[in-house]
Amino acid sequence: MAFKTRITEMLGIEHPIVQGGMQSVGYAELASAVSNAGGLGILTALTQPSPEALREEIERCRSMTSKPFGVNMTVFPTINAPDYKAYAQAIIDGGVKIVETAGTQAVREIWEMLKPHGVTILHKCTAVRHALSAEKAGCDIISIDGFECAGHPGEDDIPGLILIPCAADKVKVPMLASGGFGDGRGLVAALTLGAEGINMGTRFCATVEAPIHDNVKQAYIENDERGSFLIFRNFKNTARVGRSPVSEEVARRLANPDAQFSDVQELVSGAAGRELLKTGDLTKGVFWAGMVQGLIHDIPTCQQLIDRIIADAEAIIDQRLAGFRA
Repeated sequence: MAFKTRITEMLGIEHPIVQGGMQSVGYAELASAVSNAGGLGILTALTQPSPEALREEIERCRSMTSKPFGVNMTVFPTINAPDYKAYAQAIIDGGVKIVETAGTQAVREIWEMLKPHGVTILHKCTAVRHALSAEKAGCDIISIDGFECAGHPGEDDIPGLILIPCAADKVKVPMLASGGFGDGRGLVAALTLGAEGINMGTRFCATVEAPIHDNVKQAYIENDERGSFLIFRNFKNTARVGRSPVSEEVARRLANPDAQFSDVQELVSGAAGRELLKTGDLTKGVFWAGMVQGLIHDIPTCQQLIDRIIADAEAIIDQRLAGFRA
């Protein structure tokens, strides 16, 4: 049984499984492997040091897969903000037709650049109100991101079991369920709750093709469902990271009501995180990880992972659920 949804139709993919864009992870090796396995792989634009480097990475990915892939663009206001429009132009020049976006409303300027070129916009939201706003503004697909997710889960703390159907009741465009997905049970649950596919980040980090050190992949296996910390709650910029000695220290320092970002800056810097992913030295920084760590027990190839998810989902529908009917 194949799963045919509006997501597979719109994106031109075989299976309704999308690899989320992840900083310092979304390179051509991973994106092409996911796409070749029938899902949608996604490069991360701002992982590249320049728009020209992104152009080269798009071409490198295209040389590794003949199937659709996308690019992630996350827009956040920062002191030394990258030239977002130049990165968007690199996406256009590269002929990419699917872009995953996230961040503030400023991202809509990027949509205005992309849409005339026939680009499908897939926007990540952590709240129903944000999803409705994005839909009204013209995005094509909503990725609704529950509290279980790695990265930034928002400030509402609504888990997927509630957030996904709440969004499905109101959002008309197709939805991906994101946050806490890693196996066939999750795919069936997402489809049941009203989504038309799943978006996975952490689970794809624990694959053979993920361009990160084996020590980090092993940490995903060793951490269970409690193996993450929420940090930056003090600053209304909550982030979920994997449990490690460094993240424990970050959480300890931020437990002080008077804590400032400068108290943990050296521990959570992007440079430290990149070094951790590259060297496997878990004392160097923090790494993104969701609650789905509790469901990660091996390091398969992307092909093996996607094949298993689809086979398990089919078995659940054809056998387990059918067996419950009186």
